[in-house]
Amino acid sequence: MIGCDVSTKYSRRNKDEYEKIVEYLIAFTGVKKGNYMVFFPSYQMLNQVAELAEGKLEGMVIQTNNMTEIEKEEFLLDFTLEPDKSRIGFCVMGGIFSEGIDLKNDRLIGAVIVGTGLPMVGNERELFRKYYDNRNGRGFDYAYLYQGMNKVLQSAGRVIRTMDDRGAILLLDERFRQTQYSGLFPREWYPNILVNANTMEAELKNFWNS
Repeated sequence: MIGCDVSTKYSRRNKDEYEKIVEYLIAFTGVKKGNYMVFFPSYQMLNQVAELAEGKLEGMVIQTNNMTEIEKEEFLLDFTLEPDKSRIGFCVMGGIFSEGIDLKNDRLIGAVIVGTGLPMVGNERELFRKYYDNRNGRGFDYAYLYQGMNKVLQSAGRVIRTMDDRGAILLLDERFRQTQYSGLFPREWYPNILVNANTMEAELKNFWNS
């Protein structure tokens, strides 16, 4: 599913957008008890949304910067089979929990990808962009888009790890509707469904009951 009425563009990063993200998270995780992960583009946004979600979203466990191997294992131990209550892991795209972990079966039944994962603008990256703009007119794609979408695909890929796994993925950013982004989706992401926080609940109920 794609949340089509929320944005994580730098110019739109404010309390109103973050509260909208919290509404989505409450709706997404509220339909079925289970284990979920939410992937953010930065620790800053993760912490700001987590602060707003405090008291509204139960079962949050939060990735911190520079976690040790023991802390990583303790974090993953919260994602148990047949949990007695939902666990919602707040993680960072491109971090230790967005690749190389296998939470099979119902140890993970859903993931929310907040934003397109685009790297921050920097002098070196802008030089890279200008080079490819001059070469083939696709500087943004090479400097930003491909790296960002790779993080998105890696994060979303945590949900389905075996042929028997079943789960839901929610992409939260209106830019995912654009061909520039959706053209990089894997074929198994088609068809996808455009939702808002109100319509998503019915779609999820139909999915989990089918």
